[in-house]
Amino acid sequence: MAAQKDLYDAIVIGAGIQGCFTAYHLAKHRKRVLLLEQFFLPHSRGSSHGQSRIIRRAYPEDFYTQMMAECYQIWAQLEHEAGTRLYRQTGLLLLGMKENAELKIIQATLSRQGVEHQCLPSEELKLRFPNIRLARGEVGLLEKSGGVLYADKALRALQDAIQQLGGIVHDGEKVMEIKPGLLVVVKTSCRSYQAKSLIITAGPWTNRLLRPLGIELPLQTLRINVCYWREKVPGSYGVSQAFPCFLGFGLAPYHIYGLPSGEYPGLMKVCYHHGNNADPEERDCPAAFSDIQDVHILSCFVRDHLPNLEPEPAVMEHCMYTNTPDEHFILDRHPKYDNIVIGAGFSGHGFKLSPVVGKILYELSMKLMPSYDLTPFRISRFPRLGKAHI
Repeated sequence: MAAQKDLYDAIVIGAGIQGCFTAYHLAKHRKRVLLLEQFFLPHSRGSSHGQSRIIRRAYPEDFYTQMMAECYQIWAQLEHEAGTRLYRQTGLLLLGMKENAELKIIQATLSRQGVEHQCLPSEELKLRFPNIRLARGEVGLLEKSGGVLYADKALRALQDAIQQLGGIVHDGEKVMEIKPGLLVVVKTSCRSYQAKSLIITAGPWTNRLLRPLGIELPLQTLRINVCYWREKVPGSYGVSQAFPCFLGFGLAPYHIYGLPSGEYPGLMKVCYHHGNNADPEERDCPAAFSDIQDVHILSCFVRDHLPNLEPEPAVMEHCMYTNTPDEHFILDRHPKYDNIVIGAGFSGHGFKLSPVVGKILYELSMKLMPSYDLTPFRISRFPRLGKAHI
């Protein structure tokens, strides 16, 4: 039997943004929590690194827009506690053709949920944002509360907060084995721990931890190109020029998104919301042909729509997505072990929602009534996950 000091109320595996918010909620409720991370912090191996992410209420689904209301509150609370600016309101411009179905659905959702927004016909869009070229007569939908989250700062603020609240963070400790039971035993590269509950938020490494527990989730791990493009006139697409974050619909096979220049002076982040299959252990391998195709799609978009940017990327970094087939999250208990909770499949849009995701995973781990309807996030929605996978 492990010594009492190695017994926790909960162990969280994976110190990305979802794991950090889960541990934060546990520590805030005075639970004895251990947060384990296989790499030394900070690191750029997963999905939560980098300086910026978009925050928005604009979603086709009501349930995400509803969750975002509380997310904004918790982001503001963390910002206040940390004494550090974590969010900058820039507005979010949704760009597409007038007849685009997804744009229409999002507008209807924002209206239903009472979120302030403005429809911009082509002529008004040209006047408001003259440095966007409307190659095909696109229209805009401006969500006022959209903006930028400072990702690296948010992670640091959370990791500090967890420890100030009495939680323990161990980095550079890889999980080697999980033994289910009334008390879950977690064996790492350093030692063994016991906990009443275990929460797995391991991003692209999720299935490696779940396979020995008799389950494999339908997760696809993708390597994404994060591209930065040089401004011909520094600052022309900057926050100081009131340039918004943007999301393009129907202008390429997958969404294209961008954030005002700021991370790197004189460079604007414009990315393709898609990538290529990649093992997280081999994410630094040379680019595949499909990588080059993705960058070409972006180059065409930049050339056609953002004429004040150089149409070749100046800096290219990588990030991992872990996608589910429907691109909705998995927030559920293990089908066999109800004290093992899984948060996975954040599909490239989970960062902004992490305050509420962490709250839900905390509630599941403590056997509390969840604050939200979890029907869209249950493992059972994947019918092909039969007995062979569980």
